[in-house]
Amino acid sequence: MAETVTIARPYAEAVFALADKGGSLAQWSDTLGQLALVAHAPEMSQLYGNPKVTSAQFVDLFSSAGAMPAEGNALLQMLAENRRLEALPAIRDLFDQLKAEREGAIDATIESAFPLEGGELDALVADLERRFKRKIRPQVSVDKELIGGARISVGDQVIDGTVRGKLYSMNAGLMGS
Repeated sequence: MAETVTIARPYAEAVFALADKGGSLAQWSDTLGQLALVAHAPEMSQLYGNPKVTSAQFVDLFSSAGAMPAEGNALLQMLAENRRLEALPAIRDLFDQLKAEREGAIDATIESAFPLEGGELDALVADLERRFKRKIRPQVSVDKELIGGARISVGDQVIDGTVRGKLYSMNAGLMGS
């Protein structure tokens, strides 16, 4: 995994610099998202290692994913010639991280024992934004194993407000006595 990130980083930084200069961060984010979906398709893994598939054929295949800035074709051509198309999902992820940093946003993974209803998610996000002093982009999932409450991961910080987590802490405290 680290090798793919190492390969992807210079591409992501170059695309980010180009998009930032041109004021097209959102457009490039969408484009990289579409390209990453194509790159990650199960059928593609058979093509990556096939020496009979030319870089021009790869470019044509990826170009059919949708509208792309003119520089997008140049990126595809470069990635295809260097046999780096498999790195597109990592390029997209790194680009989105750079974009989030520029926008002062951070991703938060919210695992809840039950679906968050009404304004619960909005209130939770507002609390997190006050705490972290950044815009929060929530990714919410339901995990019934938590019993109750929620576990929130923001960057490298974890806030465990779950019943399961509290029971674990209580058990650890009792066992240590």
